[in-house]
Amino acid sequence: MPDALVIGSGPNGLTAANLLADRGWSVAVFEAADTPGGAVRSAELVEPGFVNDVCSAFYPLSAGSEGITDLHLEDHGLRWRHAPAVLAHPTLDGSCPVLYRDLDATAASLDSTHPGDGDAWRALYERWAVRERAILDAIMSPFPPVRGALRLGASMPPSELVRFARFMLLPVRRLGEEEFGGEAARRLLTGAALHADLAPESNLSGFYGWMFACLGQSFGFPVPEGGAGSLSGALVHRLESKGGTVTCGAPVTEVVVRGGRAEGVVLGDGTEVHADRAVLADVNAPMLYGQLVAAGHLPASLLADLDRFQWDDATFKVDWTLDGPIPWTAEEARGAGTVHVAEGVDALTVVASELARSLVPAAPFLLVGQMGVADPTRQPAGTETAWAYTHVPRRPKGDAGGEVAGRWDDDDVARFVDRIEVQMEALAPGFRDLIRGRHVLTPQGFEAENPNLSMGAVNGGTAQLHQQLVFRPVPGLGRAETPVAGLYLASNSAHPGGGVHGACGAAAARAALAGHRRRRVVGAPRRALRRGGAEPRAELGPGD
Repeated sequence: MPDALVIGSGPNGLTAANLLADRGWSVAVFEAADTPGGAVRSAELVEPGFVNDVCSAFYPLSAGSEGITDLHLEDHGLRWRHAPAVLAHPTLDGSCPVLYRDLDATAASLDSTHPGDGDAWRALYERWAVRERAILDAIMSPFPPVRGALRLGASMPPSELVRFARFMLLPVRRLGEEEFGGEAARRLLTGAALHADLAPESNLSGFYGWMFACLGQSFGFPVPEGGAGSLSGALVHRLESKGGTVTCGAPVTEVVVRGGRAEGVVLGDGTEVHADRAVLADVNAPMLYGQLVAAGHLPASLLADLDRFQWDDATFKVDWTLDGPIPWTAEEARGAGTVHVAEGVDALTVVASELARSLVPAAPFLLVGQMGVADPTRQPAGTETAWAYTHVPRRPKGDAGGEVAGRWDDDDVARFVDRIEVQMEALAPGFRDLIRGRHVLTPQGFEAENPNLSMGAVNGGTAQLHQQLVFRPVPGLGRAETPVAGLYLASNSAHPGGGVHGACGAAAARAALAGHRRRRVVGAPRRALRRGGAEPRAELGPGD
């Protein structure tokens, strides 16, 4: 009987499994898909010889998270690759601010669009750099993040704490207005903020934009050589080297609960597998509490709160194989691994407004990946693999462009792909002539690829303030522990949320270890009393 069962082999599930294996636990991971990785997988989606990332593609949070870096995955085959530039944001006026890993190069790019914005960025980045580890500790630690908060508080005089708190809560539009004189730097920051489902006017969006831009400055937006699946492959290899197992094609249909405690799982073929110590679920909160655990084992208040759970926006993604690099008019964009396509902060506000009103955006904000720029191993020489994804409403009520019904049938897909490619062509004339083939994932397609990605909700629930911290996934939880003893939520529906950082899985593993210690400490006296002996002191070995 394994000590722990892990449901799902996404990066959080595999991180949790590895940390438990490091403590001497026997761990079995069950994955519904035929390959491990969850949203971190790669395949030849379009044509042989061209490797595409199925869902996620670049990983600044992996590079900055101790949950991933402490696993030393480079010893298990992982190799990170970087594009010459991290992030570019060209527009039709010809301007193109660029974020590089070299601070002087970033500052020079911003100064070229508006004198003085380079120094403004230096000051913003310095504010991050002196607190980087404290901030990441505070974000990635289980809630409440005591150690990180203390380190963050110690990094500045008490008189500055209130000002820093204000800074952290600023909408990104306001942050850009306060810090930069030019539109180009503001849109670079705002585009970074909209990697989460936040509007430019949302509280906390300034923090997200600042964090992602600073992560890019510190670590870049690295990609695994050979495709995203190489990251998952390294996690699996490490786990197996510790004696853990990963079984694919084995969907879990039920968490077995007896006496208020999770005792195991039921697989799709009816097999019941027992766990000696814990069950960790790398699945979204609605799936765990609405499908896998019977309602009778859960408090009525949790089920009521779950009715108010808010998903992040749905996702639509196009992968291309190309006969050459994307011919951006702004040459600076040609060396960037990631490119944002939107005409400015106002355009991003319009997109956010359309999404808030459940309208398919007329000019969607595109996140574009040029994978060959960072990793030439993914395609034949002289060609390119690229993708663009954008957010759309989960249940569209209409189309701001007047063409798409929101059913995402063949006609909708063709019209929306054309809309995306027209935007690309405007900034990179000749782009469409280079297209060899394409692969499309609609919101329904994301969910078919991975049921955990409900309609392509890649964040496991909204990143807005009302569903973060102690409110994630529902008010009063905020941690990996669940109302069922021995069951832990290890997915990005738990704090700290979306991104490939492994922190949700790490928090669940630590909670499982602590729960087992408490169980032994409480259980030892009871066992002694049943035997009629004295109450012994509980001794904890390295496997506990």
